[in-house]
Amino acid sequence: MLEFSNPAMQVYAISASLAVLKLMGQGWMTVYRMMKSNSGLASPEDLRPGPLNRAPRPEQLDIDDYVDRSRRMHRNDLENIPAFLAIGLLFALTEPPLLLAQILMYGFVLARACHAAAYATKQSHEVRATFYTLGSLAVIYMAVHVLVVVVAGYGFG
Repeated sequence: MLEFSNPAMQVYAISASLAVLKLMGQGWMTVYRMMKSNSGLASPEDLRPGPLNRAPRPEQLDIDDYVDRSRRMHRNDLENIPAFLAIGLLFALTEPPLLLAQILMYGFVLARACHAAAYATKQSHEVRATFYTLGSLAVIYMAVHVLVVVVAGYGFG
């Protein structure tokens, strides 16, 4: 049921809120890094003079790893968090056991946080992939769970 009296819905609400804050915060982190380094701008029109960039230089369009790393982290969030938001809601509607909901949903959020920390501290692809895999498996499990519950309970069509 789509009510906060459903414990799985409460877990979803907390997890989804944290995931959205992570997603939005990463965009702000990218802007902060651009402002701090005065580089890593993304588009030619960003070189127009303005109050925050009074003396634009063509080099500001060059890739700056400090800024681009944050941009890649944001892109990665955009590739993963929306799937969680969609399937997590459907999963909560199946009224799964509370412990299962907590493990999968809080696990996803924790995996994304660990992935971000690994990316920010320049850990190897294997380390980042481990955290990606944990979050991805949680989302995949929830999707399969929803399919099984819906098909078993309602059949096709």
